[in-house]
Amino acid sequence: MKNFKSIAFLGISILVFSACNANPGATQKAVTESAPTPTQLEVFVPAEDYCVTCHTNKQMLIENASANLEQRQEESAFVGLANKTEALEAWEKVFVDPTFLESEHGQAACKTCHGGDSTSKDKETAHNNINMKPDQNPQKTCGNCHQDIVVSFPNSLHSTQNGFYQAMYTRSVPDNHPALDEAFAENCASCHTTCGDCHISQPNTIGGGLLNGHNVVKTPPMTQTCTACHGSRVGNEYLGKNEGLVADIHSSQFKMECTACHTGTSLHDSSGANHRYEGEQSPACIDCHQKFGRVNDVVPEHQIHQDKLSCQTCHTIAYTSCDGCHLSNVDNAGQSSFTMADTTTTFYIGKNVRQSAERPYEYTVVRHIPVTPDTFEAYGDNLLPNFNLLPTWTYATPHNIQRMTPQSRTCNSCHGNAEIFLTADKVKPEELEANKNVIVDQIPAEVPTDK
Repeated sequence: MKNFKSIAFLGISILVFSACNANPGATQKAVTESAPTPTQLEVFVPAEDYCVTCHTNKQMLIENASANLEQRQEESAFVGLANKTEALEAWEKVFVDPTFLESEHGQAACKTCHGGDSTSKDKETAHNNINMKPDQNPQKTCGNCHQDIVVSFPNSLHSTQNGFYQAMYTRSVPDNHPALDEAFAENCASCHTTCGDCHISQPNTIGGGLLNGHNVVKTPPMTQTCTACHGSRVGNEYLGKNEGLVADIHSSQFKMECTACHTGTSLHDSSGANHRYEGEQSPACIDCHQKFGRVNDVVPEHQIHQDKLSCQTCHTIAYTSCDGCHLSNVDNAGQSSFTMADTTTTFYIGKNVRQSAERPYEYTVVRHIPVTPDTFEAYGDNLLPNFNLLPTWTYATPHNIQRMTPQSRTCNSCHGNAEIFLTADKVKPEELEANKNVIVDQIPAEVPTDK
């Protein structure tokens, strides 16, 4: 028998057919304390491991693929918002490639992390008390080897989702927080990630399933992980999937993937930030474009505008804005859902309400977000009584960068061009108060030109 050694390995999001639409559980809040010392895995090696026998048998998985799984996958409320990536076949979602058993992460028996009864040939018995996401407690799995990441990740925005909580709570009052927490957990928290959600399986937003036969993928594939969650805006803009609009130059010309800018260090550790636009800009355009605004910068417009405009103000093209999101309470089948009133293509320059030493700009591009005063009304009345404390046209960093854009062709493509500035007439009357600090009252005057 093959010798198994004790080593941690990541859990998969989906191991059994019935698990493919599992609720990932409640969203974590910010964690500030240090993670505990990892627990050494107790490796269990049965005389015959029927987990391996079944999940490495491609033909058997194909024959036993659940029709119910396919139906539930099609009913996912998030499919329309995710990047358009072809879903895996039902058998592919749970197929364990035999090469995984030879890998370092495959040296522990399945039961060590996933539980269940690996000695039983009966599917129901084998899957009893199965742990579909053992990386929900990474100290007992990933942390045995990757302790530095496991310590920092609970404070990352991918884990805490603090940006959403900050926005909800600012618009509300403490008495309403429990109802908002319930609504968020049931409808929005599937974007909360664990180690395996990026490195072993793809998100439920595109149907879930193993990325590479349970093999651990060090650098997650962009379209199966990153844009599977960040798809409707970032993914479609970056890859040029919005009709009539070209892809970001970093994608079309330089073939850069997300991790070229968003490194593992930044994804695993947000240093307890409450919002992605809080603190140092990371990544920042000048990390690569280091001549920007300096004496040897051959573009004079950079020196003129460097502290007045965000880079995207000149170098992005039209992007997606959404309107009118309303949540529905969980139905009898345990499925949550929401409706979106409208999705449009916009380009507006507004005032920067997030001005700081790190973001000193006077102007930036702004995107409309779909929150409304009654977004959460299915969970209670008037849950956002302080709705106007935050704007609905918000600071944005669209991922569709171009060297030359319609607003940057000439000085007066921007100066004096009222069409591209967020003026009061472009804001819904009921949202004027919320956006009063974003609305541009007086657009920059035209620049005199020689006739």
